[in-house]
Amino acid sequence: MTTIHEIIPAALAGERLDRVVALITGASRADAAALVAAGDARVNGAPVTARAHRLAQDDDLAVDWDPVTTETTLDPDATVAFAVVYADDDVIVIDKPAGLVVHPGAGNDEHTLVNGLLARFPEIEAVGQEGRPGIVHRLDKETSGLLMVARSPVAYDGLVAQLSARDVHRHYQALVWGHFDVPSGMIDAPIGRSTRQGTRMSVTEGGKPAITRYDVQQRYGEPVALSLVACRLETGRTHQIRVHLEAIGHPVVGDDRYHGTRESFVVPRLFLHAASLGFVHPVTGEELSFSSPLPDDLAGVLDRLTPVADDGA
Repeated sequence: MTTIHEIIPAALAGERLDRVVALITGASRADAAALVAAGDARVNGAPVTARAHRLAQDDDLAVDWDPVTTETTLDPDATVAFAVVYADDDVIVIDKPAGLVVHPGAGNDEHTLVNGLLARFPEIEAVGQEGRPGIVHRLDKETSGLLMVARSPVAYDGLVAQLSARDVHRHYQALVWGHFDVPSGMIDAPIGRSTRQGTRMSVTEGGKPAITRYDVQQRYGEPVALSLVACRLETGRTHQIRVHLEAIGHPVVGDDRYHGTRESFVVPRLFLHAASLGFVHPVTGEELSFSSPLPDDLAGVLDRLTPVADDGA
């Protein structure tokens, strides 16, 4: 991830934000608009998500930009395994298995979900951002569950707009360390890249706005104190749930990046699953909702636990 800074000269004063983002990154106007909608452009330190925002002379524009290198391959790969739970001419919803990277990037140039999608739906090649066709949001490599993909340009624009307006309903299940003092709550804390470890995100004053709501579904007492929680995203920052839960002292079990691995209880992988997804079809206007049960490996983890008799959190 690269951050590009530009002090707006007089020649660009009054220009739209998406046009200037396109100019300084070399991205297409559509990709620049997607960057703005995702909160990746900051004007004088504050995220601006309105692509038509007019810039003023001497504004300090910062854009987080992850350019795709010319070495990145986007060859179709029919060996990539994933389940399609819904597909029409405009939208695809897939159930991503754990261990699958969503799109090519540093260290993952092939055998990604995008490569698999291109083998099944080659028309998405011309949809969305270069290097990540059809992708409007992501799941971490070790996170399983539901992900929506745009199959047409009009669907891409519509889904990106819904995400920007926080109109997409995304619910996750996570097993976390410890017990909560309250049965539900909201974590409202900005997230940015860690200044100590570049591969980690952290709660930081200068980060992007991030909101996660949670509800405790079940507490466990043996062999260790754990809680199964349902998390709802209002924003979609990198590693958001993992960072937020760690920040309040309840890291996700099995998360080796955010202090969730402990010898007292070993699990096969990160216990985080995108369990439900709801949005308005960007072309038909129909309300769509999907659910995905816990995969067998995570369900097996719960079978090893003893619930607390009194389930009040």
